[in-house]
Amino acid sequence: MLDTVVVSADWLAERLDEVRIVDVRDGWEYEGIGHLPGAVNIPFDEFRSADADDAGMLPGAETWADLLGNAGISENDTIVAYDDMHGVFAARFLVTAELYGHGNLHLLDGDFSSWQGTHETTTNAPEPEAVTYQVREPEETPLVSREEVESAIDDPDAVLVDTRDPEEFADGHLPNAVNVDWLDLVDDETRGLKSPDELRDILESNGVTPDKRVVLYCNTARRISHTYVVLSHLGYDDIGFYEGSLTEWTDSDGELETA
Repeated sequence: MLDTVVVSADWLAERLDEVRIVDVRDGWEYEGIGHLPGAVNIPFDEFRSADADDAGMLPGAETWADLLGNAGISENDTIVAYDDMHGVFAARFLVTAELYGHGNLHLLDGDFSSWQGTHETTTNAPEPEAVTYQVREPEETPLVSREEVESAIDDPDAVLVDTRDPEEFADGHLPNAVNVDWLDLVDDETRGLKSPDELRDILESNGVTPDKRVVLYCNTARRISHTYVVLSHLGYDDIGFYEGSLTEWTDSDGELETA
């Protein structure tokens, strides 16, 4: 399970010199609008690839090691990631980091716009010294295969969660899946997560309870990254992450239901 704790802006502000901060927005946003003090820029598109040998959209171990090493990040550093889209792109970065064996991972609660309202930003970019980043095999992986997803469909101890919006869900979803739009977990005002009690109410009202194996999917495994972080943050410990998601499922003629 992802070793991620969702941290507040105040928590991070007190530890700017103790952690490595990663901004996953586009370069023009990082440079032109500004960023958190000390943050390095690793844009989303640079750690997403459909051409690698890895599952789904993972970039490949060598690409990942180069990205982090060139940013001056080692495999033992504590990382806090953020974006300006309620954390969904940053969450994808953190899940990727976990899948390549990195621990000590944190998501900033809120995003750049939220931080900017109460804390200092800068246009001064750090110039980190490149290091050699060592990709490691994680002790355990949340990744699940298509076959494991098939098994979960009729398993009373499992729940398939589609994190797309209701319109997409209605157009076609995996059999027996429930729909929990990832944006329903976000507070529009704070741009961060809703309170733990609100999150649990939303999840449990859809049958997503801690006693069940929770298998997540969307289209390309971006939106499930955010839900994965939320579930980890809430203490769910049996989470399956379907990296192939609907892209792989439909490519192999998997059955869909409509509603």
